[in-house]
Amino acid sequence: MGWIWNRFRCLSAFALIAVCLPAQASYVELIDGTFRFEAWNGEAKPPVFAGNASTPMLGTYSADGRTLFFHPRFPVAPGMRYQGTFQGALFAIEVPQERAAPTHVEHVYPSADVLPANTLKLYICFSAPMSFGDGSKHFRLLDEGGNPLPDAFLDQELWDGEHRRLTVLLDPGRIKRGLAPNREAGSPIVEGRHYTLSIDRDWRDARGMPMAEGFRKDFTGGPADRIPPGPTTWRLELPKAGTRDALVVGFPEPMDYALLQSLVTVSGLAGETAIASNETQWRFTPALPWRAGDYLLLADPTLEDIAGNRLNRAFDVDLRHVDLRAEDPGKKSASRPFTIPPA
Repeated sequence: MGWIWNRFRCLSAFALIAVCLPAQASYVELIDGTFRFEAWNGEAKPPVFAGNASTPMLGTYSADGRTLFFHPRFPVAPGMRYQGTFQGALFAIEVPQERAAPTHVEHVYPSADVLPANTLKLYICFSAPMSFGDGSKHFRLLDEGGNPLPDAFLDQELWDGEHRRLTVLLDPGRIKRGLAPNREAGSPIVEGRHYTLSIDRDWRDARGMPMAEGFRKDFTGGPADRIPPGPTTWRLELPKAGTRDALVVGFPEPMDYALLQSLVTVSGLAGETAIASNETQWRFTPALPWRAGDYLLLADPTLEDIAGNRLNRAFDVDLRHVDLRAEDPGKKSASRPFTIPPA
């Protein structure tokens, strides 16, 4: 029994690998997940086996003249060898392994180079899903001399649903004035000092592979921010009626990147949002052109700036000067009406 040298060609992910022997009219090739048997004699339909399986793959056959096609029920797998016998000769096709790009850090938020001394959280965004369980071992906050600062972050992993965005909380006990950790160790970030968030290359992604490279974000500590953000200070750039131009909302300070994507809306309208200008700008592009008329910009009361201050309520509150019997202003949603004039 002889061998048929096979062609392997996949128009999307893989490359042309081999051709048939010069004297051999029959050959087998794999194109976009379908096996193609050339110079078929119209008789037996050759089974295809995956790896060392003793039972053939499930699928269906179709023919076009002397070309027979086998359509597997399930997609072919990278790294798998497929084999069988076609008209008395053995054939084998090995699908190359996928060469996915190594995972890397896409961005760290907040984006600004100067962060308030009472910054509450950071977001590390990756290009692909990451592993879970030992993330805190792979990043650290360094001081001006490159020395790791102990106990700057809480030791917990807060991932989004895709495991591509990690929320890193600076220790709130060291940020809130009057608490024991704040009195003993002070805030992790001090105004006027320089810091580096250092992320290791050997942090493994969900495939168990190390990242393409490490990552560093340098920043300087700025004045603490204990003023709640308020919609009355937001600047609106209005689009023109009849267009799908973006409504642009500008903030006087950076806002929480993740919360800003979901907690600000235009009442009753569907569309896409984008964050820009170091999280000081929110852009809304409607699904349909704007109509002239009145609209309402809505902000959920849990929206925060990067220091954890919510709408109408600061993160760090001196309870000695708060009337606990009064309604909590931080529970009230905020709105900002605006009008688009006729074109």
